[in-house]
Amino acid sequence: MTDTVTRPTLSERTDAKIREVLTGQRRGVGSLLLFAGPAVVASIAYMDPGNFATNIQAGSGYGYSLLWVVLMANLIAMMFQALSAKLGIVTGRNLAEMCHDQFSTPVRIVMWIVSEIAAMATDLAEFLGGAIGLSLLFGMPLLAGMAVTAVVTYGILLFDGRGFRPMELIIGALVSVIGICYVIEMFIAPVDWAAAGLGVITPSMPDAAALTISVGIIGATVMPHALYLHSGLTQHRATARNDAERKTLLRFSNWECVIALAVAGMVNMAMVIMAAAAFHAGHTDVAEIETAYHTLTPLLGGAAAMVFLISLMASGMSSSAVGTMAGQMIMQGFVGFHIPIWLRRLVTMLPAFVVVLMGVNTTDALVYSQVVLSFALPIPMIALVMFTRNPAIMGSFANKRLLDITAIVGTVIILCLNAVLLLQTFGVPVPGLG
Repeated sequence: MTDTVTRPTLSERTDAKIREVLTGQRRGVGSLLLFAGPAVVASIAYMDPGNFATNIQAGSGYGYSLLWVVLMANLIAMMFQALSAKLGIVTGRNLAEMCHDQFSTPVRIVMWIVSEIAAMATDLAEFLGGAIGLSLLFGMPLLAGMAVTAVVTYGILLFDGRGFRPMELIIGALVSVIGICYVIEMFIAPVDWAAAGLGVITPSMPDAAALTISVGIIGATVMPHALYLHSGLTQHRATARNDAERKTLLRFSNWECVIALAVAGMVNMAMVIMAAAAFHAGHTDVAEIETAYHTLTPLLGGAAAMVFLISLMASGMSSSAVGTMAGQMIMQGFVGFHIPIWLRRLVTMLPAFVVVLMGVNTTDALVYSQVVLSFALPIPMIALVMFTRNPAIMGSFANKRLLDITAIVGTVIILCLNAVLLLQTFGVPVPGLG
């Protein structure tokens, strides 16, 4: 009678190779690929369907002049995602768990409720985006597109139970699809590259309406669920046994954040560039995803419109799956309560079905979901800065003075811009915005 040999899983093999890097047995540029994953998964939040509408509006209305806003927003996002990853690596706790440990019961209950609402609002935008893409590409009713999106995202989520690596590879593949789609769009659209280059490096604000759009771009960039999620993805992925190994993990994590978020930033810039090249000359009023699709077909041909929808579907399905993972992590961290992933998926997608069945305009639903996120954003941002600057929590890895000041300034900028976005949304006059 022979013993059955159990073959190590993909995640276990990756973990063993990471251990070799930490102990100095493995070196080389290829080692970075072993650590690639958490930031790639989190980066999908910066390419979700909510970004499509704001970027299309910026490009169609103002050409290339607001590209610098996308760059600034992305740089701030890099910093906060790196802080989130650091919290998980150094403490072995994710952001939601740290909130549970550090705050009083009434405070953390309020934080949990607001964060859960934010997770559901996030999923509303992501789920609708995937469904809109399917509906337009295959000519199916929106509800049918939502049903297909629900099945596909649940199928993606099933891989989460097989260790960290399969999910990282799946999301990475979908991120690649989005990126490739926009590379193709750059070749199809008649881009003025000189003007685009100037738009990236030359800050300008054509008028008050452009400022409002810029606020929308920045306000939707740093996503609450991505900050919670990233710390959870790093907390147990590779366990450091001493400070030297933690430094190694942080070095690779920071590189991954820069690369993954740079790719996300370039995709967002490509969205603006495509909209500027296709619409700015004669279709400056294009602001909705559906309108962009129908306008692209006669302007650049059916291939450009199809590529646009494929990127939208990949964005909606991947970001919806990641949003569900974040929601589960938020619930477990704050209240220690775990529910089956299928139930979590069902709960988070119900608002989208309710919105469609009530006849609410999908673009309006996307806008209001961003407003909800604006209310929720201060919680994880402020908590993250508080924890990562505290030596009692982070030890020698607490934020150095320059990083601490930069993080605080970034928080203030984002919060002020979100406040302007909320005031504008509810029709409250803001001095300087007209």
